[in-house]
Amino acid sequence: MIVLLVVMTTLWGLAVGSFLNVVVYRLPRGESLVSPPSHCPRCEQPVRNRHNVPVLGWLLLRGRCRSCRAPVSPSYPAVELAMALLWGLVAYRLWSDGLAWAVPAYLAVAFVCVVLTVIDATARLLPNRITYPAFPAVALLLLGASLAMHDLGRMQRGLLAALVTTVLFLLLFLVYPGGMGFGDVKFVPTLGLALGWLSWSVLAVGIFAAFLLGGVIGVVAMVVLRLGRKSLLPFGPWLATGALLAVLAGAQIASWYGNALLRA
Repeated sequence: MIVLLVVMTTLWGLAVGSFLNVVVYRLPRGESLVSPPSHCPRCEQPVRNRHNVPVLGWLLLRGRCRSCRAPVSPSYPAVELAMALLWGLVAYRLWSDGLAWAVPAYLAVAFVCVVLTVIDATARLLPNRITYPAFPAVALLLLGASLAMHDLGRMQRGLLAALVTTVLFLLLFLVYPGGMGFGDVKFVPTLGLALGWLSWSVLAVGIFAAFLLGGVIGVVAMVVLRLGRKSLLPFGPWLATGALLAVLAGAQIASWYGNALLRA
């Protein structure tokens, strides 16, 4: 049963990934997400329905526009595949842990994380149109899960975690504004809520992973690739990566670390 549900969720992830491509392209440009229909940004010819099929459409077109033969970035099928894989993994993890009621909430979290990662990496922007509604949307989904599980304690912990992480990152922004943007501060309440709902240890893993990945890869990029600080990836993608890693394996990482400390 779980296998069938994961397969279905993965296929839905492909379709959602196709819409995600629309969001990450149009939102930073202030364009409508619903009109006009999908079209080539160069010749503006509409994309035929059969070419709108996730991944397969790009393969059929061999990575080029049907009308003007302009190249279509491989990032489009890559994002679709990443969204599908991520949704499948998130669904499997939660169903396996007996948290099936929370699956919709964490699929939404995964969507938000991928959208903001791509936009921040390409436009260095975490749009308010994503960060602001993300928190109440995830909160409502997690509240529904808590009520269905008769466990409002999870919701209380998640809200407290959201408050703690927001205050922490706001202080970091005020003390060292060059280290992150205010968009990161607006992003963390949603992540704090989602990770805290799972457990305090999962929240700790997510925050630690974000700083570790961002710091280590940033140092390597500056030393090995000779990149300046302005050329480095902004912090938003590392926040999203740390959060997703924590959702998928945070409890296991925290348990491993705790056991390692006990054996030391």
